[in-house]
Amino acid sequence: MLPLDFQGRTCLAIVLAAGESSRMRSARPKVLHNLAGRSMLAHVLSSLMEAGADRTIVIVGPNHGAVVAEAKAIARDAEIAIQTERLGTAHAVLAAREAIARGYDDLLIVFADTPLVRPETFAKMRKALGGGQNAVVALGFKTKQPAGYGRLILEDGALKAIREDREASETERNIEICNAGLMALDGNRALALLGAIGNANSQKEYYLTDIITVARSSGLDVAAAIAAEDEVLGVNDRAQLAAAEANLQARLRAKAMRGGATLIDPSSVTLAFDTVLGRDVVVEPHVVFGRGVSVGEGSFIRSFSHLEGAAVGQNAIIGPFARLRPGADLAHDVHIGNFVEVKASEVGAGAKINHLSYIGDASIGAKTNIGAGTITCNYDGFSKFRTEVGAHAFIGSNSALVAPVKIGDGAYIGSGSVITQDVAPDALGLARARPIEKPGWAKAFREKKRK
Repeated sequence: MLPLDFQGRTCLAIVLAAGESSRMRSARPKVLHNLAGRSMLAHVLSSLMEAGADRTIVIVGPNHGAVVAEAKAIARDAEIAIQTERLGTAHAVLAAREAIARGYDDLLIVFADTPLVRPETFAKMRKALGGGQNAVVALGFKTKQPAGYGRLILEDGALKAIREDREASETERNIEICNAGLMALDGNRALALLGAIGNANSQKEYYLTDIITVARSSGLDVAAAIAAEDEVLGVNDRAQLAAAEANLQARLRAKAMRGGATLIDPSSVTLAFDTVLGRDVVVEPHVVFGRGVSVGEGSFIRSFSHLEGAAVGQNAIIGPFARLRPGADLAHDVHIGNFVEVKASEVGAGAKINHLSYIGDASIGAKTNIGAGTITCNYDGFSKFRTEVGAHAFIGSNSALVAPVKIGDGAYIGSGSVITQDVAPDALGLARARPIEKPGWAKAFREKKRK
């Protein structure tokens, strides 16, 4: 949580998440599309919780069970309200009427498709309310390309109006402070202000932006809070989703490098929202981190590796062209080489799996060497089984370990073996056919084929 002090003022966050995916051309609700490994809705809810919101209510459309499930997965105590009709943003907010009526001091009205707003910005909006001094605070941003956005008309620091681009005068169109859409309301006045918004417009809809005029006409003060332009990017289509992803990746890379990691070519590295890179980690170009990855201090991640749901210990070397899947748990000084895949397996300190191998549902002991082409045969078409390899063992190249099977400490498996039974510690395990040589066979075969 942020170290914020609002003198005990309570906060209700209202998240508008009823949008469809028509412009996304998607069967998935828009707010469930991912950025850096988690949904836009999840980003917004997490930021609100970090900013100290006491309660969150998510406004969803009918039959949006997946959105409800996601909201509950991120914030278990989140409330849900259904927007049964699409009559504008102010009308959508009033779907939370019962929650608003409980008497929260501050209200935050935010959008689930504006996923990059930082917790500090939500806090800034609350502070601008001034403990009720201002009835409304609109979030704005400054841009060199304001065309198409509503403008914030400021007068002596106070917010006079929000003017839509099509209604703005020539002078007003030159204003670079634009409306981001998000608002904070004084909770004691919120219901009265929202209820006074009319629909006397061509669309017959209730626009939240009209609350500025309603408040000022009642003699109430309104203000603006300003955010960085890259925080308030709205996402309505795939191109905007890509732009938001690029923005968030830049933010995550900068954070990783401030924390002591080296990204040799930052723009080629993809991070997840929860990627943890320890001090002095080096990441070569073209590495992808899925969600749930931690990398210990001093480790080296080589190019074209893909990591997801994996823990990497200190001073490990991964890749190039390695794949760590969920459940891969690597101790310190482990080497995972090119074209090696590890899944749901523990790899002990100093173990080496350097070439062309698959290790799944297994435990590999410390200082064990896994030879090139080794695979753990963990699946029989119905169930998964485990392979256990002890410490200081040597698994020869091109071996198949058929689970369930145990290889003892210090055991040696001869190259090309198919091991289907346990091998005792310090024993040699061999399972391959005796070589047969037939002199002259190849020459005779070729002569036969030429006739």
